[in-house]
Amino acid sequence: MSVYMIFLLLGGLGMFLYGMKMMSDRLEKVAGDRMRRVLELLTTNRFAAVGVGTGVTALIQSSSATTVMVIGFVNAGLMSLLQATGVIMGANIGTTVTGQLIAFKLSDVAPFILFTGMLMTVFVKKRKIARIGEIVLGFGILFVGLGLMADAMEPLRDNETFRNILVNFKNPVIGILAGAVFTAIIQSSSASVGILQSFAAIGLVGLDSAVYVVLGMNIGKCITAIIFAIGNSTNSKRTAGIHLLFNIIGTIVYLILLMLFPGLVLFVESLSPGNGSRQIANFHTMFNITVTILLF
Repeated sequence: MSVYMIFLLLGGLGMFLYGMKMMSDRLEKVAGDRMRRVLELLTTNRFAAVGVGTGVTALIQSSSATTVMVIGFVNAGLMSLLQATGVIMGANIGTTVTGQLIAFKLSDVAPFILFTGMLMTVFVKKRKIARIGEIVLGFGILFVGLGLMADAMEPLRDNETFRNILVNFKNPVIGILAGAVFTAIIQSSSASVGILQSFAAIGLVGLDSAVYVVLGMNIGKCITAIIFAIGNSTNSKRTAGIHLLFNIIGTIVYLILLMLFPGLVLFVESLSPGNGSRQIANFHTMFNITVTILLF
């Protein structure tokens, strides 16, 4: 891999992460206060809590932001531990929307999305529309970054050493550890799943190894809530602990399922043949929905 390709990969990664953060931050600004009121009012039972957690996270595109808000509510005594658990489980489902959007492969139209966002941001004086323009701009930057990463990684398809490294992800322990550590470092499961999808899109990683990395990513994303809960009330720490425990138990359940039913991977592949990016998004969604049903 040439120096230029390395810089192209890093630049694409930077744009992808920045676009993700920009989109999430602006969505939270546009809908944040309203979403906080919804969280306070509509979590009267556990099923409503799951629904609210899913909806809020799908809107603001960040399960970490939803989880941190929930821990803040628990710390202030505005939400019970049971309600918080439901919202967090819903947040795990809501965060999978990002992966489904990424799987649409919008890199080709990303420059147009960028241009549209720029027009709304620069030339529209109405603040609300300008903020929506910033969301569109972030969305465009995200897909431009994905496109750059895909271009930079293309030569790696024929690199035997790199392919051998990725083959190790078929080992459940290595795959889960890799996913957990990487997601804990960048503190965004949506971003880490998106990066994995870009690997799959050019044939660098198959679903048979990606499933373990995705399981690890669901554990690694808990780090944000754990850090935020430090120094807060006991119930806040319990909320963060439940978030971590939920994903660890879910991972163990799926490890057992994958060992007992190897055809599970083939089933997910059959839902979108030849589309590795969509397969990863579907598995991520399936994991969070089924584990929520099983554990709540």
